[in-house]
Amino acid sequence: MFDSLLHRWLRVPYTLNVRYNQKPKKPRATVLFIHGIGNNGDVWQDVIKELPKDIRVITIDLLGFGHSPRPKWAMYNAKTQANAVLATFLKLRITSKVIVVGHSLGALVAIEMAKRYPLLIDSLILCSPPLYDTSDTKNKILPRSDRLLRKLYKTAQKRPDDFVRLSAFAMKYGLINKSFNVTSENVDSYMAALESTIVNQTSYDDAYSLQTKTHIIRGTLDPFVVTRNLKKLTKSNDNIEMTSIIAGHEVRGLFIPSVVKAIKGYLPNG
Repeated sequence: MFDSLLHRWLRVPYTLNVRYNQKPKKPRATVLFIHGIGNNGDVWQDVIKELPKDIRVITIDLLGFGHSPRPKWAMYNAKTQANAVLATFLKLRITSKVIVVGHSLGALVAIEMAKRYPLLIDSLILCSPPLYDTSDTKNKILPRSDRLLRKLYKTAQKRPDDFVRLSAFAMKYGLINKSFNVTSENVDSYMAALESTIVNQTSYDDAYSLQTKTHIIRGTLDPFVVTRNLKKLTKSNDNIEMTSIIAGHEVRGLFIPSVVKAIKGYLPNG
């Protein structure tokens, strides 16, 4: 009851579980990693191993995932997640600007953070960002790929039990990252995040006005990314650049060195 009063009615943001916190004495920079939907902060371990030891590294579990709170009433939209990340920043006493690395859902949360708290963000690295045009009006027909993907997600929302079984199959045969974990216990959080942050997103429109240095990394074999949207962004916003690699949606394989290179490109000399 107290939890509901504090966070639901008084709107005090939750603080998130910090899964990894590398703290050198004099950090050259701070890098925050935000995982994708259904994952947790462990997804970044292979990237972290390749980073310099003189930078502060933080990985978190987003609201509804990993060991972070999982309130059933929460909307799990990008705004709620961004506010929770900010509350976690304050708890950790982070005072310097941060390089934010987000994957999939985490990329959309990163965009929201740059939109709301630009003075806290040094730069963004967006891995496999599912940026969709949601301007579904009578006068404008959605691009086919956007429409089909959103329809696919809505179908998954209607059949959560089937989705849990499919996820278990994918995990068993190594089709997704080891940290991916969707069960009957957390599928409600997954579906709520899918609905609020990805299906009914504002991130695509928000990205056009980003004033933060942004590096997008997309896999040419990624079925969940609309390449046309990303290319339009890079042409319309000089703050955004994009790297294409032969990879799928998950941060593994060739994705690892590409993310490491992008992070090093934003680190100050030292």
